[in-house]
Amino acid sequence: MKALLSVFDKTGIEELGERLSGAGFELISTGGTHRSLSDAGVPVRQVSDVTGSPEILDGRVKTLHPVIHGGLLARRDSADHMAELESHGIGAIDVVVVNLYPFVETISKPDVSLDDALENIDIGGPTMLRAAAKNFPSVAVVVDPADYGWVADALAGGGLDQEQRRGLAAKAFQHVAVYDAAVADYLASGRADDAEMPQQVTIGLERVSSLRYGENPHQMGALYVPANGGSGGLARARQLHGRELSFNNLMDADAAWRTVSDYAEPAVCVIKHANPCGLASRDDLASAYQLAYEGDPVSAFGGIVGFNRNVTAEAADAMGPVFYEVVVAPGYDGDALEILQRKRNLRILAVDKAESASGASVYDIRPLSGGMLVQDPDVIDEDPHSWQTATQRAPSESELADLGFAWKAVKHIKSNAIAFVKDRQLVGMGAGQPNRVVSVHLSQRAAGEKADGCVLASDAFFPFPDNIELAAEAGITAIVQPGGSIRDDEVIAAADAAGIAMVFTGVRHFRH
Repeated sequence: MKALLSVFDKTGIEELGERLSGAGFELISTGGTHRSLSDAGVPVRQVSDVTGSPEILDGRVKTLHPVIHGGLLARRDSADHMAELESHGIGAIDVVVVNLYPFVETISKPDVSLDDALENIDIGGPTMLRAAAKNFPSVAVVVDPADYGWVADALAGGGLDQEQRRGLAAKAFQHVAVYDAAVADYLASGRADDAEMPQQVTIGLERVSSLRYGENPHQMGALYVPANGGSGGLARARQLHGRELSFNNLMDADAAWRTVSDYAEPAVCVIKHANPCGLASRDDLASAYQLAYEGDPVSAFGGIVGFNRNVTAEAADAMGPVFYEVVVAPGYDGDALEILQRKRNLRILAVDKAESASGASVYDIRPLSGGMLVQDPDVIDEDPHSWQTATQRAPSESELADLGFAWKAVKHIKSNAIAFVKDRQLVGMGAGQPNRVVSVHLSQRAAGEKADGCVLASDAFFPFPDNIELAAEAGITAIVQPGGSIRDDEVIAAADAAGIAMVFTGVRHFRH
């Protein structure tokens, strides 16, 4: 019996080699793995001694040889295959233990060169894994050091059954698929802004945690991160306190983090069911939090709070009277963490800015029946001073500042989205309605008396002037919207009649 061991990650390889040797396997290996086993006193032969061919091209060619792949691919139940092995003097290989060059780790380094990236694309390793996994009824293939122990136990005992072998083969193919996806993403990165979406998109994901269930208790769920590297973002948040995070906690916490991350100035939001029900900006975070809470104190109960600055002790104190599920922020100053930890069940997350690696991981991917929709993320630099004034009256500087704040807010509200804002505070919003005028009505109802003097943002154009008329009744003074309706003239006329300033952005921000 022969076992081929060739690993970059040497974790546990010496112990595994000892156990396989003790179970009667002849070990063959390459380079660094051979040195590790030899230094540990484990009997092992060089692959080059088995093949009769030296390693060439700076190690690029070691195991790519008929003696190796014939030994891996020969079907043990085929008399012809076994006779061919014998005629060529090739011995069957029964176990393959391989893990791959650290491609993801390499491309994650700052300023990595193309040459370094290419040198860390493994060729022989994936080829051996695929060959062994294809022939799993006869060849046991092990790619994960976590499997060394139980596989060694099985091989030293009665052997691996077919279900175990098939599971190991599936794991090997999955490992190679994820590895290849990372390489493809790296090589495809840098698509020009005007280029087509790629013909194929590869997605490699690695599970970082299992969840008790998904969106509902009858659904399974887990959290994954891109296997091609990257860092930061909600998926890699550090949980500092509180109960286990649920699927819905993570969805809402991500909505909170995305919303506040859109603002350069200090900002705080309260999220309920993936929509910001409260949002405000002030230099003092405690004041910003209080205004965000007051935007909709009824909906805030049981919500998620997001900060785009380190939480201060004063802000943590201000949150005290209200029950929240999660708070998410870049960090926590002074006594803020201790204050928040007094709430035993509050989940406290620290999040770094996301630095995605490349390729598919930067896409916005949505499932639909029978396939997936893939798009670029809704990220665009917009300068309020470049917006077109459509009405007779242009917005004042203070109105324009609020319109800029409202335009960022409405981008994070489900369409049809309307946001009422006054003095950098979201005071009313309408989300997810089948027609826009209902969203205006809901925003007015939520804002109440505070609607008077607000500005309004609409994520898409107004199809009819009735929206403007309702906004005028609420006391709206200025509006930002994309423009582009066939009834723009009627909408502008209604705004002029009400003395409302209105600007067109030329950009839409639907969020379905």
